[in-house]
Amino acid sequence: MGTTHEQFNVGGMSCSFCAKSIEKAYNRTDGVEDVDVSLAHEEILVQYDDDRLNEVEVKDTLRDLGYTIRDPDKAKRYEQQQAELATGKRRLLLAGGASIVVAALMGWMILVMGRFESASPAMDLVTLGLALGTMFGPGRYIKQKAFQSLRRGIFNQHVLLEAGAFAGLLGGLLGLFVFPSFPTVHFFAVSVFITTYHILSEYTSLIVRTRASQAVQSLLDLQPDTARRVGDDGIVEEAPVDDLDVGDRVRVKPGGNIPVDGTVVEGESTVDESVATGESIPEEKAAGDEVIGGSVNETGTLLIEVTATGEDAFLNQVAREIEEARAMKPGIIQLADRVLKYFVPGVLTIAALSFLFWVVAPLAWGADPNVQRGAFAALAVLVLGYPCALGMATPLALIRGGGKAANRGILMRSGDAFQIFPDVDHIVLDKTGTITVGEPAVSDVVGLDDEESNVLATAASAEAFSEHPLADAILAAADEHGVEYGDPAAFDSVTGKGVRATVNGDAVLVGKPGWLSDERIDLSNDHDDIERLQGRGLTVAGVVRDGNLIGLIGIGDEIKGDAAATVQRMKEAGITPVMITGDNERTANAVGEEVGIDRVMTNVLPDEKREEIGRLQEAGHRVAMVGDGINDAPALTQADIGIAIGAGTDIAIESADIVLMGDRLGGVMDAYEIGNESYRKTRQNLATAFAFNGIGVAAATTGLVHPVFAMLAMVLSVSAVLANSFAGQLLSGDGVNTDFALDERTDGDVSDGRATAD
Repeated sequence: MGTTHEQFNVGGMSCSFCAKSIEKAYNRTDGVEDVDVSLAHEEILVQYDDDRLNEVEVKDTLRDLGYTIRDPDKAKRYEQQQAELATGKRRLLLAGGASIVVAALMGWMILVMGRFESASPAMDLVTLGLALGTMFGPGRYIKQKAFQSLRRGIFNQHVLLEAGAFAGLLGGLLGLFVFPSFPTVHFFAVSVFITTYHILSEYTSLIVRTRASQAVQSLLDLQPDTARRVGDDGIVEEAPVDDLDVGDRVRVKPGGNIPVDGTVVEGESTVDESVATGESIPEEKAAGDEVIGGSVNETGTLLIEVTATGEDAFLNQVAREIEEARAMKPGIIQLADRVLKYFVPGVLTIAALSFLFWVVAPLAWGADPNVQRGAFAALAVLVLGYPCALGMATPLALIRGGGKAANRGILMRSGDAFQIFPDVDHIVLDKTGTITVGEPAVSDVVGLDDEESNVLATAASAEAFSEHPLADAILAAADEHGVEYGDPAAFDSVTGKGVRATVNGDAVLVGKPGWLSDERIDLSNDHDDIERLQGRGLTVAGVVRDGNLIGLIGIGDEIKGDAAATVQRMKEAGITPVMITGDNERTANAVGEEVGIDRVMTNVLPDEKREEIGRLQEAGHRVAMVGDGINDAPALTQADIGIAIGAGTDIAIESADIVLMGDRLGGVMDAYEIGNESYRKTRQNLATAFAFNGIGVAAATTGLVHPVFAMLAMVLSVSAVLANSFAGQLLSGDGVNTDFALDERTDGDVSDGRATAD
């Protein structure tokens, strides 16, 4: 017994005020030691004393608040999100239908009959029924959240909504039974309208969040379910990976996924370890070398001794890093929520003071207490105090910015990205697949004893039968440059070193300089050229014909065409670019120098990437991380904003706040500019909403504000927010795109370093 950690995926959170309410509720629960809530990934991590609490009680606290606990399985979780979306739509249709009916009744009463007061008892009862039906039908879940929050002393948007809704209901009932002068229908109408507006606001947030969460691929799918285990007697059997123990031996054929972490006992091969390092150039493996589960064995057969299983295995460690980083990522309180922190208790206080004023103040000038006016003032304050436009200000800015971003091939997955981006001062970029293309390519051909085209043709002919990725790069370069080559008359691959072949009757060697030296090829006059290519971070292959070195081929990971321009845009915006990579120092520094990045971190493992991000954050920096691979996922989650290259792995996409739907790096700064603009729109929307509410609440304290004017204020404030959010965008022709699907990845065109609509 002792401290226990429980992690849940939560349904029903619509804004960061929800996250803060959950956090406060757990902090006020006896036995809870710590809680971390991530709105971006809808997850919480609760640390509690299991001597005083159990798992059921911990879950019940969350359910009591009106939130749901989703299934840990990603596919089932996605189904639950779709069900939540359907429920939200159904609630909106019901509440929206009631609002339309009430609006029609009010319009007929005011425009046709020319009166504000009730036209008949029947109309009073109809609107009462619609108010009760809306509040306790589609709006019933809001009451549960409000009650449980209020019971714990938490004042949030749900409490404010219900204060306004019940104020409208109470005002209507007072008009029916106590004060005939009260505008009964209008008070009931307010209860319907503000409940509907709240449901609309939450549905808007839900639809954006759900449609942006369609990457449900599991990280551990990379690991095979079974392995070919070799017994002490040499007999090979298929065994479940979960049944393997440390010390067992498994055989992996060419092209197969390595099922476990281990050490090579026998065989030689090239292994694609990009799953761990992110690097596109495969590693040569021989007896004594370590291999990582999930990586791909490419050329030879390997016998591997298992060194780690279960939670100690690499893929499980990465998964755990991602889970921890998600749950413990610092929460961001949205601007609207910071204002609501003071606005909610402020409105409730003003309502109470307004009532007391009209009851007590008349005594000062010898009049009787004006209970009716005090009640009207208090109710009007509560009605006008619910800022429906406030509830829509942030979601509308999110939709506006999200639509504009989608037209440029950028998926903005969370509202946090809009708020944080203006404060980002460091952008950390992975190298392979982010700054570079992520695939080996011929960068340079040096002709020493023949023309460059002949060097490339000879190498391509020798490598025509090879399955090595570097051979593919040579063949691709020959095809690209129109160089003709044929099949070798004889071919032999020397694993990890190069190839021997007979081309047009000549003996040809293509391989590493070290291997060529072992083959007694004289390289003494060519060291400068070899070192020059290696200094640029290139892998060098020498081409030998009949014992003479005729040329060198430099192979590397090509830098993206817009990388240097994007780095320059970062600097112009006052942002410090940092490159982080698992690659070696020489290669990384060469890439950094070419694109203009001064700070380069090399030989960094996945968990270390996350730690480096954390150090920058501890130093007071706001950090965005850009990556594309599984090895980047923990760092993407840890960063204030994680940006995934959409051409990368699903786990990187799932861990990010922003997805660039393609492989163009310039989208990072496009997202930054859109985020800045959208956050400005959010602040303008909130200022507009609070201007209406501030004036309305102040006027309501007089006890002279009719509920119909409260509703007009709501309509005007929402209209103003809508106009501010979308008018400029519609006029500019950008349109509004909310269809965020990750399987529709597109590459934006590049024009002057900016993206255009595909």
